[in-house]
Formats: sequence, C-alpha cells, structure tokens
Amino acid sequence: QVQLVESGGGLVQAGGSLRLSCATSGGTFSRYSMGWFRQAPGKEREFVAGIAWNGGRTDYQDSVKGRFTISRENDKNTVFLQMNSLKPEDTAIYYCAADINSPLWLVRATTTSYEYWGQGTQVTVSS
Repeated sequence: QVQLVESGGGLVQAGGSLRLSCATSGGTFSRYSMGWFRQAPGKEREFVAGIAWNGGRTDYQDSVKGRFTISRENDKNTVFLQMNSLKPEDTAIYYCAADINSPLWLVRATTTSYEYWGQGTQVTVSS
C-alpha cells in the first residue's frame, strides 16, 4: 500500500510562488511515475504535471508550461511541484498521485492511470 502526503499549499498573491511537496511511503518510489493533479470547485480533476521514474521525462498541462516545474528526489521518496507566476485560476486543491504500473519513460495524464492518491493541499491565489 502506497501512502502519499502533500504539503506546501497556502494563500499567495497573484504573481507569487509556492512549492508543493509529496512524501511517499510503502512502495518502491523510484520505480514508478508520479503526477500532480488539481481540482477547482465545481470542476473535474485535471492533470497538471507528471514525471517519469528517474526524472528523465516530464509533461505539463499547457496552461502551466513555463511557470510550474515538477521534480523528484528518489533517495527521499519525494516529488515536488514548484509553482511560479501564480494566477487566480490556479486556485484549487492539488493532489499528488502514483502511477505504479506506468511503463518506463511514460508519463500519463489521465486520473484513471494513477492508483494511489494523497489527501490534497489547498492552493489559493488572490488577485
């Protein structure tokens, strides 16, 4: 059983930055892809960013490209999401997720591909 715990959310003004962390346990972190998703009130959960098992491949939603950076430290079983130039439309609950069956080098963007999820952390961007 893989467990994921997010942290780092909060309230920030537009243009500001936040760094989200997701600590994992209970699995072989270095062997699977990780993703960040978000869900705003009244909207579907959506893919934000993903990273392959060794960090060699990443993928981003178009709206966050150039502003967000996903990274991982396998020796610490942790994945990060650095968010810069935040906008009010980035306001949402952010979830990290583990895709334990991902083929090597593949980053998947659908919620159904991810077997384990954290509890989420709130990010609020004020205008």
